[in-house]
Amino acid sequence: MTTTICTITVSDSRTQETDAGGQLLRELLQESGFGLGLHQIVHDDVQDIQRCVRGVCGADAIVITGGTGIGPRDVTVEAVEATLTRKLDGFGEAFRRLSWEQVGARAVLSRATGGTLGSTLVFVLPGSPKAVTLGVKELVVPLLEHALKMLAGGGHDDTGHHHDHS
Repeated sequence: MTTTICTITVSDSRTQETDAGGQLLRELLQESGFGLGLHQIVHDDVQDIQRCVRGVCGADAIVITGGTGIGPRDVTVEAVEATLTRKLDGFGEAFRRLSWEQVGARAVLSRATGGTLGSTLVFVLPGSPKAVTLGVKELVVPLLEHALKMLAGGGHDDTGHHHDHS
């Protein structure tokens, strides 16, 4: 069964024609063998973003690009995190660590994040094509299948890297 990923671009200015980050996101996911679900462009508005995320919940994963900075209109992180069942702190931490190699100290200004919404994985990446490429190739693609297995109640491999803190 093919994993289906819905994608969302958060932007007040992009259209289907000018959404380079969203188009690149979908190309990279498709090249990696994932099925593509709906793609939507949504304005930088908390309620619009939450409505959009909840509307595509049920896909295996949602990858969102845009609105992760510290500008006045960057509300994607607040909007998405309020909908999450669980937050994956390591996703944002890993993204910033990888970004540091490309952009240095400016990496700390990214608020990339991830988590789960029910049985759906949610990843939030910055909007630049460079950040989309980094996030998809280095994090989303390597993590997705294993994370979905874990989310479904299985999928722990025997590498010895699982730590049960219960």
